[in-house]
Amino acid sequence: MNIVKNEIDALNYKVSIEIAASDYEETLRKQLNDIRRKADIKGFRRGMAPASLIQRLYGDQALYEVVNHLVSEQLNNFIRDNKVRVVGEPLPSDDQPQLDWTIGSDFTFNFDIAQTPELNFTVSKEDKLPIYEINVTEAAKKETRKNLLQQYGTLQDGTKTKAGDYIIADIANEAHSAEGVYVSLSNVSEIARDMFIGLKPGDKVSVNVNEAFENETDRAAMLKIDKEKLSGIDPMFTFTVVNVKTFVAAEENQETYDKIFGEGVVTTPEQFEEKIEERIRASHAQQANYRFAADARKYFLEKAAIELPEGFLRRWLVYVNEGKFTPEQVDAEFPAFLEDFKWQLVRGKVMQQFDLKVTDEDLHEAAESYVAYQYAMYGMGNVPHDLIHQAAHGVLEDESQRRRLEEQVEDNKAFDAIRNNVTVQTKKISEDKFRELK
Repeated sequence: MNIVKNEIDALNYKVSIEIAASDYEETLRKQLNDIRRKADIKGFRRGMAPASLIQRLYGDQALYEVVNHLVSEQLNNFIRDNKVRVVGEPLPSDDQPQLDWTIGSDFTFNFDIAQTPELNFTVSKEDKLPIYEINVTEAAKKETRKNLLQQYGTLQDGTKTKAGDYIIADIANEAHSAEGVYVSLSNVSEIARDMFIGLKPGDKVSVNVNEAFENETDRAAMLKIDKEKLSGIDPMFTFTVVNVKTFVAAEENQETYDKIFGEGVVTTPEQFEEKIEERIRASHAQQANYRFAADARKYFLEKAAIELPEGFLRRWLVYVNEGKFTPEQVDAEFPAFLEDFKWQLVRGKVMQQFDLKVTDEDLHEAAESYVAYQYAMYGMGNVPHDLIHQAAHGVLEDESQRRRLEEQVEDNKAFDAIRNNVTVQTKKISEDKFRELK
């Protein structure tokens, strides 16, 4: 057995593994004997079939398994002994010779192997990164107050429709009718929305429902018919407005305070003002943290100055995604993949420098946060912890979800370590200027 290493450059190797018949003949003999002992072949007692018959029936497959196992073992040994920081997995070389899978043959396997570079950067106080403190303006407080009161408002009868209102209407044409149809003007397509503005109870308007309600599922629900029957319906309908509903913001009073913050938490306009400012500052801090993470990622990617074996990576992506993505699709996504791959290396280096690990507890906390967020998106803000805990277990059983959460936790730990160990320069900034940052 012989392994020949050809170093193309610092990141690429070509490895040839030469397997002689003497390297595998004993292992192959034992495997064929094992097959013979277990073989149940018609005309022979179990384990008594002739060795020549066993070789004729199973020899090719056994040879393939034995040789490939031997090659895999030698390849792994090469990677371990040479401390190759392997990228992806070794790929068959383009110059791989045709193999003669006959017992007694010698074999040569050629592989291309690529590795990542050694990263020599460190995170220290010499690194300077900005963290932005966004000013809280009166305009922002006014807008937040308006949105909060609107959020806790109610639908009330209106006199004339305006943008964002709702109507209850009876609709009909010669072949079909539906009563008490509920229409949100926000769901009406732009080309038809104007005809719904300014309507009063009793008004009639002729509407092409195909144009006004482009979503077929919503249109079928409105017409109260099966979606499959839409194509047979005349789209011109007369809408007779029965009622106008407008969303009226909540009044600023104790009842509203209790709905928003909980009973008795806020009791005065001054406390309401303080809570509004707290919410704005929390939102600003979240935006600033997101910006810090983006700036830190960009800064350390530039500092690390990582060179990767891009040609190999393109080949590997095409190879592992065969049947899923074309080479053209891989090329289109390659810049984003390369950026993410480099960040994974940088993040790993930061985790190593500060001896950071992702624990099961970290993953469970992340999974529970994710589940709670999903419930909140559906308006379920007070879900019992037992249900969240159980759902989190289900999330972590999904391998792709688990890996996504692992990366999220690693990101958070890496960014926290960076923030705690670089020189952070606080910069006050207006909300408008913050949005303009590149």
